[in-house]
Amino acid sequence: MEGDSVLLHTNVTAIQQNDDIKLEFGANNSLIDKILRKKLFGVLDVPDKRFRDRLKLDDQTGSLTITNITTEHTGVYQLVINGAKRTIIRFNVSVYARLPVPVIRRDCSSSSSSSSLNCLLVCSSVLSVCDATLSWYAGISVLSSISVCDLSISLSLPLEVEYQDKNTYSCVLNNPISNQTTHLDINTLCHTCAESDTHSPSQQDLLLKVWISVGSLLIVAIVVGIFYICRKSKNVSIQTHDEEITYAEPTFFKGNRHKPKVEEESHVVYAVAMR
Repeated sequence: MEGDSVLLHTNVTAIQQNDDIKLEFGANNSLIDKILRKKLFGVLDVPDKRFRDRLKLDDQTGSLTITNITTEHTGVYQLVINGAKRTIIRFNVSVYARLPVPVIRRDCSSSSSSSSLNCLLVCSSVLSVCDATLSWYAGISVLSSISVCDLSISLSLPLEVEYQDKNTYSCVLNNPISNQTTHLDINTLCHTCAESDTHSPSQQDLLLKVWISVGSLLIVAIVVGIFYICRKSKNVSIQTHDEEITYAEPTFFKGNRHKPKVEEESHVVYAVAMR
């Protein structure tokens, strides 16, 4: 697994004093380093950046330790010991990425399920990994599986079950040396869509909300327009009646001081003589 340390053990008891050790890697047997017998056990200073600060060689036995190994270290290693006789020891190393836990989700699209009594599920891998297989299990039986080595896409596998299904289902992501498993809980996962559909708005409700929003916007626009028109009319009225006013000096005249004649009216009173 990535991140592990790997020991390539030669099973050689001892290397002679004058023997030289040569370490090669890959299909072309490119030289990693040539180690003289006088070197002590320790970290090798190699020119290949892939192995820098990762190799430790036991110069007594030729055993090689690779620390913090990654997938780029996958390949064939060849240790050549030149001495009284030539000894070649090969190691085939395969390094696998650590597997993520697969995720099971409910597919709530209306056209996904062939029956209203069925539940469509999808198991997928969050990360893209090579040399891995994604499988649906019913108990210990494999129902379906998929394996694609394309780092641009993630593995995904559907499964359709009944709401009342009592089988035990699990989704497994595995490679030759490890696996990750997620168990399916039908009672919990298969009812999520039904509950959400109950509370989800219908198409008519959505259309009504749209019309209400449009109507509200129109009302606001009309009010703003009326306010603008009234304000503009008021400005025009003020400008029309804003005329120039000229003030003149007042002239005062003396009034007639003669008192008017008052006509006197004579009253004659007649009395009856008493005898």
